[in-house]
Amino acid sequence: MIASNKLPINLDDLLRQRTVEGERIEYKAGLNPDAIIRTLCAFANDFENLGGGYVVIGQDCDADGRPVFPPVGLPDKQLDRIQRELLAHCQLIQPPYFPILSLEVVEGRNLIVLQAPGGQTRPYKAPEAVTASKKTWRYYIRRYSSTVEAKGETEQELMSLAAKVPFDDRFNQFARVDDLAKALMQDFLEEVGSALAMDAPGLSVEALGRQMNVAGGPTESPWSKNVGLLFFNETPERFFPGVQIDVVWFPEGAGGDRFDEKIFKGPLARMTREALGYIERNFLHETVIKHPDRAEATRLWNFPYAAIEEAVVNAVYHRSYEEREPIEVRISHEELVVVSYPGPDRSIRMEDLKAGRAVSRRYRNRRVGEFLKELQMTEGRSTGIPKILKEMAANGSPAPLFETDDDRLAFVIRLPRHPLALVPTDTPQVTPQVTPQVTRQIAALLTVVDGDVTRQAMQQALGLADREHFRKTYLTPALEQGFIEMTLPDKPLSSKQRYRLTAIGRQWLKAHPGGDSA
Repeated sequence: MIASNKLPINLDDLLRQRTVEGERIEYKAGLNPDAIIRTLCAFANDFENLGGGYVVIGQDCDADGRPVFPPVGLPDKQLDRIQRELLAHCQLIQPPYFPILSLEVVEGRNLIVLQAPGGQTRPYKAPEAVTASKKTWRYYIRRYSSTVEAKGETEQELMSLAAKVPFDDRFNQFARVDDLAKALMQDFLEEVGSALAMDAPGLSVEALGRQMNVAGGPTESPWSKNVGLLFFNETPERFFPGVQIDVVWFPEGAGGDRFDEKIFKGPLARMTREALGYIERNFLHETVIKHPDRAEATRLWNFPYAAIEEAVVNAVYHRSYEEREPIEVRISHEELVVVSYPGPDRSIRMEDLKAGRAVSRRYRNRRVGEFLKELQMTEGRSTGIPKILKEMAANGSPAPLFETDDDRLAFVIRLPRHPLALVPTDTPQVTPQVTPQVTRQIAALLTVVDGDVTRQAMQQALGLADREHFRKTYLTPALEQGFIEMTLPDKPLSSKQRYRLTAIGRQWLKAHPGGDSA
């Protein structure tokens, strides 16, 4: 354990459980060696592939398990002793396992945070009492917010997971640590508000990768993990063929002779955001239906964006990165279909899935889910399907369809278009009108363009760290649709280049002063 480590996520979000579920955090007001070692063992076993967890020492909690602020904290003079004791006690876990230790200060109080990712060589066992002269070792797992001993069938199932580390958390023997792009790692840390972002410029790629748990192995032969290559390499398809999103448009329907295809590749988060931005700009249309008997109009979308976002991110999260099949988004006038491979885990019954009650026993990509959640691209914990159902209903759309085959080889999410979108209505008193499309990204951008501004100023105002993502998803679409313009259009790469609202942009912003694109 290295006391100078920094957490790769925002500490405040961690303590307040904004990015990590309560079952993955345990609070200890002081050093309780027996309970702490048992919990670290349980997180290392990662029985449900949730990504391990965190033990926060010096943080007390109320009767409901919620952290109390300010925390009780740890005295300065005890920090070195506690670290030495933790190091000694962790050596009792078998096979050898050591969490990552970070010293943190919250509201002037010292905390020790132990990050315990799922181990590579499970199952792990720990003594019931670390200070006992005669020790009895047990296997421990997490059940909701408690650490319990694995017994009976649960112990047998844990034994069956021996050496079965999820693919995204494995070392990639065909890549080097230098295949991780430090710039992408720093952008991620800045976006999630990690204190590690301040130290990152002075660290080597290997040191930064180890602290973010996307690299590991012996010092003389470090390895990149698959999840690191998926998120922090510019061309992950070199290592994982089929890591791409294909957006296919069928203007004549799926049975027609014509189709247009656009392929998105690159780091996982950027690829997902760019594919969603492309779909939103080109295929989503709002219909405004005015009524003669009342002032309020009915507004609806052919496909609600939030449902599409959830379906696509769900595919990115749960697909297999060992298979060479891309994620497909197939769009026609009648439906939008998201196809990914393979299908849902066999522990999920289709009737539960269709009803929005599906809960998986084990997640296929525990680390991919971790990063997507920290980027606020997913909530995790089986909330995707219920959200799709909710968003389709809120838009007045037909219910979505969820399909798979008996062998669970593929998973298909069908989103039917709204019956009143893009078609005339039979009711003579109602007149449909299709309004110009303004994406959420364009709407957000327009609110920060005040006079002549630089690209850096707009990006900073929006809190975006990834320059390429900002350019493709925000700046270029706004320029192409005529909402903003360059002050030096003949010199697009000039260091003196500025951007300003056009007449169309000013008119739209006047009609939507809060930047609400709806």
